Amino acid sequence: MTADPTPLPATIDYPHGIVCIDTLQERCGLACCYLVGRDGEYAFIEAGTSPGVPRLLALLDARGIPRSAVRYVIPTHVHLDHAGGAGLLLRELPDARLVVHPRGARHLVDPSKLIAGANAVYGVDAVRRMYGEIVPVAQARVIVADDGLRLPLGTSELLFIDTPGHARHHFCVWDAVSRGFFTGDSFGLSYREFDGPHGVFLIPTTTPVQFEPEAWSQTIERLLSFAPQWMYLTHFGRIGDVARLADELRAALARYCALARRYAQAPDRHAKLVNALTADALARLEELRCPLAADRARALLAFDMELNAQGLEVWLERGMG
Repeated sequence: MTADPTPLPATIDYPHGIVCIDTLQERCGLACCYLVGRDGEYAFIEAGTSPGVPRLLALLDARGIPRSAVRYVIPTHVHLDHAGGAGLLLRELPDARLVVHPRGARHLVDPSKLIAGANAVYGVDAVRRMYGEIVPVAQARVIVADDGLRLPLGTSELLFIDTPGHARHHFCVWDAVSRGFFTGDSFGLSYREFDGPHGVFLIPTTTPVQFEPEAWSQTIERLLSFAPQWMYLTHFGRIGDVARLADELRAALARYCALARRYAQAPDRHAKLVNALTADALARLEELRCPLAADRARALLAFDMELNAQGLEVWLERGMG
């Protein structure tokens, strides 16, 4: 007997028909998609990368969910770790529609610019390894989610709100049933390995090229206006204590901008920024009594610190700092 090539991914079942699916990007616990089920209808929130699509399909099969029952595939924005698998996933879901931000729709219909942008940031070989085949989506299957769009899912509905700051092509999805937002990257990232006795560790993700701290601050206020009980992060999982963590996120954004300005003219700016952002994160982890050793925490954060430094540099170069 041969091994199953698409083993069931690690999953977390939350109340209200919400399943968190680890898409195993790079490592366990880095990125997830959510399957939301209501009254026999389903939506994938986030599409992950193409290499992760078989795991999403395996979950449907393992739970006896017909592929025709999936109504929507909903990447929160078109960065490839969130949307790279959308075309391949839709190919396997005959009745699903892609729901995407107005600024992002054309990039999933024709992903050539997305691929070129990712190549510029990560390198061609890394993009091929991380994201695999990036399949275009037929225009006829696209729903453009303008701010305030409501889409039915069973007897409930999903509300889409425009949430710039991390990217201009970003929305968040409000689910009144769970009193939660599916936040993509608009509420930062929080890896479960870092959870400690003093709570959750949360930081911004300032990935190139559209980091805008003022817009992000307004986005945080808008999210809080719904009085959410939960935030469903793509990186990674559900977190509560929303008001406190919103304060943490705002404070971290302010520190990031201050560090970018401090090193703006440094000849070795990038290296100094990476080191300063890493030191900032390690100091906060120490305050939270994170159970991980500093070397392990540094290793887990290395990729994010590199991207955050790049995004802050783009922000400086655009004259925003």
